[in-house]
Amino acid sequence: MRTPPAADRGRFGVLIVEDDNTIGRHLETGLRSNGYLPTWNRTGAGALTEAAQASYDVLLLDLGLPDVDGLDVARTLRARFPDLLIIILTARTDDIDVIAGLDAGADDYLVKPFSLTVLLARLRAHLRRRTTASPPPEPVTLGHLVLDETARRCTLHGTDIPLRPKEFELLALLGRHAGKAVSRETLMAEVWDENWFGSTKTLDVTMAGLRRRLTAAAKSSPRPARLPQITTLRGHGYRLEQEPG
Repeated sequence: MRTPPAADRGRFGVLIVEDDNTIGRHLETGLRSNGYLPTWNRTGAGALTEAAQASYDVLLLDLGLPDVDGLDVARTLRARFPDLLIIILTARTDDIDVIAGLDAGADDYLVKPFSLTVLLARLRAHLRRRTTASPPPEPVTLGHLVLDETARRCTLHGTDIPLRPKEFELLALLGRHAGKAVSRETLMAEVWDENWFGSTKTLDVTMAGLRRRLTAAAKSSPRPARLPQITTLRGHGYRLEQEPG
């Protein structure tokens, strides 16, 4: 997260990537009037350049850009800025498109047309969770995996596993309740927001990504690796099976 100038302390920088002039102007004006610091860019290439020159807290990203696919922009900026809040703005309503956006690293999505009021509510919810979170607990050892919420690091035999923000938070929540069943509703409320009203496919996509990254880390480790298993509890949620140290 960026540190704004003293005069703007408490305000958040928002990079808008939208090629539609009406929507872009509406977002820029509406965000500025509600205390945000918006910068509007009409192309994916321009947005990547802008993001490299200044730091932002939020990315509002249209997928249908004139020069590059918005999914590629999301992947690139997620890799560069793991803590960036990415919200996709899309006219694509098929589940496969929404899942692709979330899998590319987005934290949330809004289907066009949407109201500024809903967007502002989503922003407040996401940013509130990032700025008012309780102090994280001590590092947790799960088999050969060490999860340090203070440093936001997940390591296997001392080697970092690059998890996306929501993947890390999901694993951390399951780790805090190792051996216990955690419902889908609890996971959505704690990792996303208690007022979330998007598709629960968000949880499934994030869980699939988390499992893939843990498996890949274990396979690439030069030493034998014991990892906690995440068990799917059909009709309820998930349970992280604690491995003996």
